[in-house]
Amino acid sequence: MKTLIINAQPDFRNGNHYSIKLQQKFLEKYRVSFPQQTVDLINLYDMEIPQLTTNQLLGIWEKQAAHITLNAEENRLFQINQNLIQQFKSHHRIVIVSPLHNFNVTSKMKDYIDNVLVAHETFKYTAEGSVGLMTDNYKVMLLQASGSIYTNNDRYTPLEFSRMYLKGIFEELMGFDKFSIVRIEGLQTNGVDINQAVQKGMKDLDKEFAKFYEL
Repeated sequence: MKTLIINAQPDFRNGNHYSIKLQQKFLEKYRVSFPQQTVDLINLYDMEIPQLTTNQLLGIWEKQAAHITLNAEENRLFQINQNLIQQFKSHHRIVIVSPLHNFNVTSKMKDYIDNVLVAHETFKYTAEGSVGLMTDNYKVMLLQASGSIYTNNDRYTPLEFSRMYLKGIFEELMGFDKFSIVRIEGLQTNGVDINQAVQKGMKDLDKEFAKFYEL
C-alpha cells in the first residue's frame, strides 16, 4: 500500500511544530507496521508547484485547448504538473501534514490541490455532474495542529474550513473512500494543558492509523 506524505508546513524543517510531531509519530508507526516498505514524502515549501494563474496553469490549459504550441517555460511547468498528478494517483494512502492557517489550508497546499484536481485525471464531468475517479480504495488522513479548539461544537467549529474543504475535495469530488483527521488543538488557548493535548492527538493517531490501512 503506497503512502505519500504531503507536508504543507512552511517551517517543515523545525521538529518543534506539533504537526511535524504528528508526522514523526506516523512514520514511527509505519516503520513498525511495514518494516519492508518505505514512505514517499514531499515538502511543499521546498519545491516548485505551478500556480493557477494566467501565466502558468490557466494559460497553459488555454493554449492546449486552442492547440497552440507551448513555449519552453510552459512545457517545463506542464511537466511538473503532470509529475505531481502521476505521483498523487500512484499512492493509495495520502497523509497531509499541516498547521491551520486562518481557518484553512496553507497557500502551498491550495496550489498543490489545484495541480491534482484535474478533469479526466482525478475526476470527470458527466451529465449528472462531476464524478470522482479515485475510487480504488484511496484514503486520506489530515494531521493538523491548531491554536484554537474546533471540536467543542461552538462558534469555532464551523469556521474550520480546512477540514470541510479537504473532505469535500477528496471524498466528494475525487471519490476517495475515506477522509480522516487527527488533531493536536488548543495550542494557543487559555486553560489548555499542551501535554494533554499532545497525548490526546497521539492516541487518536493510534486509532486512526489502524483504520487507515484496513482494506
